Amino acid sequence: MSLPPLFDPVDVTGQADPFQRACAMARAGCDAGTVLYDLGATRLRAALVFAPEVPLRDAVVMLPLCGVGFQNALGALAPPEVGVHLQWDGGLRLNGGLCGQLRIAASGTDPAADIDWLVVALDLALWPQDEDTGHTPDQTALYAEGCADVAPQDLLEAWVRHTLVGLNTWDDAGLASLHRDWSGLAHGMGEDTVVQGLTGTFTGVDERFGLLLKTDQTTALIPLTDLLKEPT
Repeated sequence: MSLPPLFDPVDVTGQADPFQRACAMARAGCDAGTVLYDLGATRLRAALVFAPEVPLRDAVVMLPLCGVGFQNALGALAPPEVGVHLQWDGGLRLNGGLCGQLRIAASGTDPAADIDWLVVALDLALWPQDEDTGHTPDQTALYAEGCADVAPQDLLEAWVRHTLVGLNTWDDAGLASLHRDWSGLAHGMGEDTVVQGLTGTFTGVDERFGLLLKTDQTTALIPLTDLLKEPT
């Protein structure tokens, strides 16, 4: 596994869910930059451990940052006609179909508090679950979308590298570049959707990537911290 300096790869293929194991290792005090991965036959799963020195409400931008990193990584490896789009909730879409998911967890839940660690995990389908894809027209997989030559390890390495570039840009120059890049990839912006039981139009995100949902009565703000998962 060829990763940038300060990243430490940990192979858990066939042993554990990288997301859950990463959260456990982070709680135990592992270093930021730990990368756990499971290069399975049908799925690529991986998790990155971060140690952001900002409050949780600012640190959760690691989710869209990792999404843009994934798009940049696959964009460099896949044929140019393959379109990658990002859902606000971490969903990853290839050519319109849902192909994977990013998840996020942290050491705390108070948006204003500093945190000890944060984990972002990638779960990507390599092959469709069902050979008859007509049963799940909204679902797809990497190799069903013209990416048969993309090796999972190459994609994982590229994801880490491009995420590091985004992390350095965020650290040096703030969120402007990330906002611009993510908004150009956002799936469903301007369309009607349902989020947390609210129905409205997804009009964009605020400065901290909270979702703006315009309803008949008002515009609701759903903070990105609402997407935090509880690791088991």
